[in-house]
Amino acid sequence: MGQYLLKLPKMGESVTEATVTKWLMEVGDRVVLDDAIVEIATDKVDTDVTAEVEGVLIEKKVQENEVVAVGAVLAVIEIEGQTAEQDTETVTIELPPVVDEPSEKDQILTPEVAAKTLSEEIETVQNTTKLSAKESTKFYSPLVRNIAQEEGISIAELDTIVGSGIEQRVTKNDILAYIKNKGQAAPSFTASPNLENKKAPPVAPEIRFGGNDQIVEMSRMEKLISNHMKSSLQTAAHVQSFIEVDVTNLWNWREDAKNAFQKRENEKLTFTPLFMTAIIKALRDYPAMNSSIQGDKIIIKQAINLGMATALPNGNLIVPVIKNADHFNLIGLAKAVNNLANRARTNALKPDEVQEGTYTFTNIGNFGSLMGTPIINQPQVGILAIGAIRKMPAVIETPEGDFIGIRHKVILSHSYDHRIINGATGGMFVKRVAEYLENWEETLPY
Repeated sequence: MGQYLLKLPKMGESVTEATVTKWLMEVGDRVVLDDAIVEIATDKVDTDVTAEVEGVLIEKKVQENEVVAVGAVLAVIEIEGQTAEQDTETVTIELPPVVDEPSEKDQILTPEVAAKTLSEEIETVQNTTKLSAKESTKFYSPLVRNIAQEEGISIAELDTIVGSGIEQRVTKNDILAYIKNKGQAAPSFTASPNLENKKAPPVAPEIRFGGNDQIVEMSRMEKLISNHMKSSLQTAAHVQSFIEVDVTNLWNWREDAKNAFQKRENEKLTFTPLFMTAIIKALRDYPAMNSSIQGDKIIIKQAINLGMATALPNGNLIVPVIKNADHFNLIGLAKAVNNLANRARTNALKPDEVQEGTYTFTNIGNFGSLMGTPIINQPQVGILAIGAIRKMPAVIETPEGDFIGIRHKVILSHSYDHRIINGATGGMFVKRVAEYLENWEETLPY
């Protein structure tokens, strides 16, 4: 008999760890090829590690909720024959990249220089004992450990840095800022005539609770959403524009088409792909809205990868992405929307289906909201919220005069990053979306 070491597979160049969320098999269970053995999670999606051999699970090396590095042994499987090679090639899973904030020191490297730099970092991490993972319960990326080693920062000192990354992970910018301010004395906040205008850092108020209050631990996804939203507000200069849209023509067109569409395509025709069609056309007209900020540079994306915020049964939110959405006609968009939404609600999305979005929209009207102020999905620069469609009395202008009529109306709420998107561009973009919706038959992509 031999043993096979089940390892955490590679998950993209910048993903270095994952959390073991649930064991799907117990010690003694029979393992069949491609069986899901353990569920893992990163900052974007949950996925399974499957068996590449057949045998019996004889040992678990990690516990649930434990964070493990790529390449770490998760379990031992007893197999027929010789012990399996430990560095057997593993399947690469592309997951959303974890990217440090860029700094002025960042440079574009040639492949040769990048390879040499990576080799040097790996060698430094392997040779150093000062910053060994065994000496700390915290995780530090190879880049952060390398910088600390060069600056002579001990593991104890590194542990004192409060990181700005997920779960307070220390990023490159955090350690560089620490090094820059290392020699400066911390400001004093004691009462003093010379410091009467200085205030101490804000302290969260103590929350009192009674015996009948319920205390619920935040789930992993809730913690990630919380950190992501807070980080976005700290990063982008949020500003909003609102516009009311008469979608009567759109409403009537869908009412006439939805039954025939479902019969012909075997797909429901919801309002989501209709709104997406208008957004895609407006992004073509205003490409600055399909961009990201990196340092002092604006990266205007060629591909329109449209993210659609999707509510999950447990109340959480995930944003699957339709890649190259401008290449789809209405039928293709409808099928893609229904497919992604259904798999999102059953936790069946693939890792690459929730990354590389360039613009996001959310349909808050599904929950009865008329309008909202959505938070930008970093590193994008805009997000559009669609409110509930309502029947409203409205003044209708005709050559014969004005009269009051019943119209279907909706409010669009556009949040955008005022660091690079001014009020004119942000306002004209959402106005263009409104124009495409109001003139629906002319908007149709075919």
